Amino acid sequence: MNLKPIDSPELLNLAAAWLAREEDSQWLHPRNAAQAVTPEWLKIAIQRGGDVLRLFTADRDEAPIGVVGLSEVDRNYRTARIWILVGNKSFHARGYATRAASKMLTFAFRELELHAVNTWIVEGNPSVRIAKRLNFRLIGRQRECHYIDGEAHDRLWFDLLDSEHREI
Repeated sequence: MNLKPIDSPELLNLAAAWLAREEDSQWLHPRNAAQAVTPEWLKIAIQRGGDVLRLFTADRDEAPIGVVGLSEVDRNYRTARIWILVGNKSFHARGYATRAASKMLTFAFRELELHAVNTWIVEGNPSVRIAKRLNFRLIGRQRECHYIDGEAHDRLWFDLLDSEHREI
């Protein structure tokens, strides 16, 4: 499994299509995306530098299977927010998301020299298990702030310090 830059029109189209799918986007909240995620919007977000996005690949043939991102990257305060999306559902629940997030955290702490990374997960989403596997600590709950199908859900907030990260 590798992380690859989203640096071609084909990869931008693929990542944007995954991020725009209602079944996936309802769990995410792309920063500054007032409209649907498009390849053009994604390219601009990447170029601005506040977001670092990578496709992650299958082990055998390196086919893209999902997107992992660091958003709100702040080099002054050495922080960012991590999120992940398995786009190719045939790879769901096979450990790829955990491994991709772990590699992205290594990149965040070693290459970008960040000190802390946070994330939020809608309560009830199985991704909470990924955060726990990666040593994230629960730091709080934002109540009834995330709407899915008109129903309010809580967001669970987690963080991880560079000293707590161990790549899987």
